[in-house]
Amino acid sequence: MNEYLVLTDPVEAELDIKRSIFHTRLVRVETEDAAREVIAQARRDGHDARHHVSAFVLGPDRHAQRCSDDGEPAGTAGMPTLNALTASSTANQPPLSDVVAVTSRWFGGIKLGAGGLTRAYGNAVTNALDSASLHRRILMDTFTTLLDLSQAGHEEGLIRAAGHEVLTVEYTADGAVLTLACQAGQGDHLAVELAGLLGRDVGLVPMAQRWVDLAH
Repeated sequence: MNEYLVLTDPVEAELDIKRSIFHTRLVRVETEDAAREVIAQARRDGHDARHHVSAFVLGPDRHAQRCSDDGEPAGTAGMPTLNALTASSTANQPPLSDVVAVTSRWFGGIKLGAGGLTRAYGNAVTNALDSASLHRRILMDTFTTLLDLSQAGHEEGLIRAAGHEVLTVEYTADGAVLTLACQAGQGDHLAVELAGLLGRDVGLVPMAQRWVDLAH
């Protein structure tokens, strides 16, 4: 998997279902330890809530998936939460990952039943996701190229205006060193595009691959 979606910022949302309050927080995380700390913080913040149901999904291929019913009847809370996180992948949209969801429930005195709980927890996470801002996280090949100092500002402007991803610019005595990124496997295409844009051959020095967040 060379592309997936991540949260831009943490999200908090609340649903009132038959007097029970379902407060959901979504947070971007990259490790199980970070996910478990978010869950622990939700417990501290909502210490008077009856349940803190959670699920998280990690990695480009979503290799790590965990969920917890936290005292709710088995299968009625954690799995619907996880399903809501993983249901976003479609043919036209990459999957969501590197995210933890915690829904704290304050019981309102009316039992919802197994089906009601399943719908409530799934809807609580879906409701939070509906208000989330997302970035595309893409595996990129990175390269450096050297620009003559006399033309650096002009050529950098052309490169950026054409929509190419410029990660850093470092000015040295030899010229301006631009670090550029393109989707993995597209380095040759990038060199051809830059040559046409600048009207000269452009040398690209391969660097390490990296994950880059882009506006969705």
